[in-house]
Amino acid sequence: MAWAGSAAHAAGPADVATLDLRTWVEPLDTPAGFDRASRAALLVYASTMHGLPPRDEAQLLAHLRIKRLNQASLDQWLEAERARAWRNYQLASADCRAGDWSCVGPLDDFATLGEAAQNALAGLGGGLATWHSQLTAFSQAYLTEQMRLAALFPTVSSEIATFGRHEWSGDELDDRQFFLTFDDGPGAHTEATRAMLARHGRNATFFVLGENLQARLSRDGGEALDRLYAGQCVASHGWEHRSHARWDGWQDSVLTSRALLHSTLPDSTLLPLFRPPYGQRTADSGTFFTAQGIQVALWNLDSQDWQRALDAEAIGQRMLGLMLIKRRGVLLFHDVHGKASAALPGVFAALGDAVSWPDCRELAARH
Repeated sequence: MAWAGSAAHAAGPADVATLDLRTWVEPLDTPAGFDRASRAALLVYASTMHGLPPRDEAQLLAHLRIKRLNQASLDQWLEAERARAWRNYQLASADCRAGDWSCVGPLDDFATLGEAAQNALAGLGGGLATWHSQLTAFSQAYLTEQMRLAALFPTVSSEIATFGRHEWSGDELDDRQFFLTFDDGPGAHTEATRAMLARHGRNATFFVLGENLQARLSRDGGEALDRLYAGQCVASHGWEHRSHARWDGWQDSVLTSRALLHSTLPDSTLLPLFRPPYGQRTADSGTFFTAQGIQVALWNLDSQDWQRALDAEAIGQRMLGLMLIKRRGVLLFHDVHGKASAALPGVFAALGDAVSWPDCRELAARH
């Protein structure tokens, strides 16, 4: 979520969750290897969530570094996230074998998972101490990131929750299924991003800004844009990068950018999706989007690649950690930055055949 330069600075994470998954010495590149690493990561994540200390409103405001709190929204997100963690652990445990410390159960609900996770982790040997410490710190920081967004919602809308069936985030996808998305282009790194994807046999959905597309069209012409996005998918990110929850002209932004896309690129390249900048849109916008046949395309795996403090290695490691915990989803990157092009080859190599990367055209069809 690129919050820099936004009026919505309040929702940006003060501390970004990072880790070094090389402390997990087993490979992730097979379904079994991915599931074992996912089970272990989910145990740490569930243990951390289960052990969240009770805090009153003043303590939460200080911890999350916000000025106002929507307790109902926070509680709703925590309940949903606990259910997701329990479900994901069940999926990761399908191939469990006796004697594997990452296999615990039977588990009736999240509470039993949290308790079992704490017991399993307490008995770990010294060889996994560094990994355990890394995953615990990562889980704590990531939960704070997400709790902050939930506590601000819906006053500051974001990807943390949806407003209706016309919206989705990626939590709805099949297990071990992931889609790549890039925001804010076309920009200085779009060509390099496109070339990287081609080298690895992947494609992605590019959520473009109308003003950037118009500038590139004026400079290079339509044929160059056809070549740039050949084999990829393109959808709208609005006309300019500003909050569509605080802009009287947000509907014009959606319609004008869509018209430019349809007049510039072939229909086979375009998806009927709109991704609001910063994830911000009004709670009552569903009637408009439904009438226009547009899905609001959010995300559930945020690379934070706009953060100056994160290099490509940190971004790749962050995304691997989130993929182990979430087990499905829509990955958010930006092709106006170059870090994704450097980070993703390592992600692809680490995961091998353990997960699927469906064709970008399936993204709209699956929802």
